[in-house]
Amino acid sequence: MTQFVWLWIPFTLLAAAGQVVRNAMQRGLTAQLGTLGATHIRFLFGFPFSLVFLGLILAVNGDRLSWPEAGFWAWLVVGGMAQIVATALMLMAMNERSFVVTTAYLKTEAIQAAIFGFVFLADHLTVLKVAAILIATIGVVITALRPGGMKGFGTLKPTALGLLAASFFALSAVGYRGAILNVTGVSFVTAASVTLVATLLMQTIVLSGWLIVRAPGTMTAIFRLWKPSMFAGFMGSFASLFWFLAFALTAAANVRTLALVEVLFAQVAAYYSMKQPISAREISGIALILIGVAMLVAV
Repeated sequence: MTQFVWLWIPFTLLAAAGQVVRNAMQRGLTAQLGTLGATHIRFLFGFPFSLVFLGLILAVNGDRLSWPEAGFWAWLVVGGMAQIVATALMLMAMNERSFVVTTAYLKTEAIQAAIFGFVFLADHLTVLKVAAILIATIGVVITALRPGGMKGFGTLKPTALGLLAASFFALSAVGYRGAILNVTGVSFVTAASVTLVATLLMQTIVLSGWLIVRAPGTMTAIFRLWKPSMFAGFMGSFASLFWFLAFALTAAANVRTLALVEVLFAQVAAYYSMKQPISAREISGIALILIGVAMLVAV
């Protein structure tokens, strides 16, 4: 697999691009389904597509599946449930503080993923890679915080919620990598796809059960909007597959740091679609992101 390690770079970029599209689709459905309902479509409608992806992969590479090792299930639960908890904490943080400030907290995910990956998976991170992660993260925070956005920054409750959300997102990424590494005897592509199927199945069951009990009308509304939800589910499953492929090849911290280029995509989109000027502060933040990402890829 070592000859394919470099593929984590294009896999991450494809995942980030797919996530941008998925987020746009989910955002368009939030008014009709609510935040949790719009979030659920990535699992509910993404699961069937993950089965299709797995079937195609097995047909091409001829891998034969066996029951995963015991550690797979433990890591799967950690990854899947941590992602759900992280999403809930993120929404709570956004209710307490502005979207911009919460985003700044969330971007500490890469740093925390490096710590969790080192502790739990013994992921190897050189001093230069750690420096690259720190530089890119600082660049994102500088880009995210706009004039006046610092108001209330550091207030205890939103700070705790934002940092906890980032912690659970980081733990989720490490959990997914741990699960993938426990699928043995097959190619890394099959291991990633198997983990995706199992993850989406678990999350679909958990969130469907929650919505049926706590907001039964939401499930009906989701199925009523099955056409746009289907495309959002496809893009969610597509993006997740490439996240998992990247996790199969390198440390979660590397993947989540390179994923910060999503901020650059957003800046470019804002500039060209809404004619928003880019300030000197944003330029300096973008420069730090580029330096950090370039260092990460080079070392």
